[in-house]
Amino acid sequence: MSTYPNAVATAVATVTADTVTAPVDPACAEPLPVLGRDVTVPLVTGGEVTYAALDYAASAPALQRVWDDVAAYAPYYGSVHRGAGYLSQLSTDLFEQSRATVAEFLDCRPADQVVFTRSTTDSLNLLAAVLPAGCQVFVFETEHHASLLPWGDAQVTYLNAPRTPAQAVATLERALADREPYGPALVCVTGASNVTGELWPVKELAAAAHAHGARVVLDAAQLAPHHAVSVQELDVDWVAFSGHKLYAPFGSGVLAGRADWLRQAQPYLAGGGASRKVARREDGGVDVEWHTTAARHEAGSPNVIGVYSIASACRALDEAGFENLVARERHLIAKVRGGLAQVPAVRILSLFGDDAPRVGVISFVVDGWNSSHFAAALSAEYGIGVRDGLFCAHPLVRTLLGSEPQAQGECGAPEAAPGERSLNAIRVSFGAGTPDEHVDRFVRAVQELVADGAKWQYRTEEGRCVPAV
Repeated sequence: MSTYPNAVATAVATVTADTVTAPVDPACAEPLPVLGRDVTVPLVTGGEVTYAALDYAASAPALQRVWDDVAAYAPYYGSVHRGAGYLSQLSTDLFEQSRATVAEFLDCRPADQVVFTRSTTDSLNLLAAVLPAGCQVFVFETEHHASLLPWGDAQVTYLNAPRTPAQAVATLERALADREPYGPALVCVTGASNVTGELWPVKELAAAAHAHGARVVLDAAQLAPHHAVSVQELDVDWVAFSGHKLYAPFGSGVLAGRADWLRQAQPYLAGGGASRKVARREDGGVDVEWHTTAARHEAGSPNVIGVYSIASACRALDEAGFENLVARERHLIAKVRGGLAQVPAVRILSLFGDDAPRVGVISFVVDGWNSSHFAAALSAEYGIGVRDGLFCAHPLVRTLLGSEPQAQGECGAPEAAPGERSLNAIRVSFGAGTPDEHVDRFVRAVQELVADGAKWQYRTEEGRCVPAV
């Protein structure tokens, strides 16, 4: 269909009035409007304060633009691909237009497929399910568990944490050159660390992989919300990311890239939508002809709202201009790192060093503080939301904290009471919707807590530090 109701046409096509396209001074630039920017929360010390959401690396708030687009479409919601009614046809058109929008956002190759999933984790599990027989997988121990764990029965080589980008490339080259037997291989690498925020040398790693006959999947969960991602420029074979980190928290994700392995494998899920034709056989069984398009791995009724929200976020970020978004984020990063550097008790975690390019994700530990206790005090006494724990990247965090990378731990659960040392860290993360006031308040709070201690008493409850009542 090509004719939309006015509300949906507006949601699809409108460029918001506050869109910024020309370069601006990052110190003066306004954050993109997000939901929750005016939410107030109570403090244990009395009163309320505007909530400072500084846990973007886990889930970013929805862009106001995304919320408005979804609200405009919602009355026209219908089934996708198999309905004859007007709303079904409209929803199908919107769904497939969203696929095209994502492909454009990622600068995909003409023959690439965009498959909609539930999340980055789901995307990488889908790719793991379609690996050809005998495929070897290479992954650095520094990856998020979504990249470390889904490879099932494949032969997996875990590579030690590099300390420079050049060392990462050299480590991968040696591992690929030494592999036996020489057959299909896949390298899984992050674009930006969910622990340190550091950017990885994706283009160089892809070149090394291809030189040794391997393919590359890019985990862009932490990269895509902060930097433009070009499949063609980086020369990766697939890219995976999540809507909930891209300011579209409606439960959808993306796997985009080469179609051949996807077409040759059995569907990730068997069911309606993935099947093109099903017929009974004389022996009582069924014959199935599966789709060769992205639908092959999208069985069941798709998350149309989630998919459309991702497309809306892609448009909004493109329209705002990544040059401006990156410049403003660097301004915020400098504020946070500069403020933390003034506190001797704070140690920022890093693989590649202070000068490494990074996104707005910073993890640190504070001498004399259990990380859960510190995070609880930031929330209860200052209205600041951060994350503490091992960030679903246990080997990396434990390596950075000087423990054995094989040691086990429960994600986010501290291993010691307040005031005792534990192998956990604190993570502050921010992005396009973060105002300066939030990072300024965070820096002041860290400095005050270290200098004066907490104003409230805390206790351990179900493995977490919480304010004592």
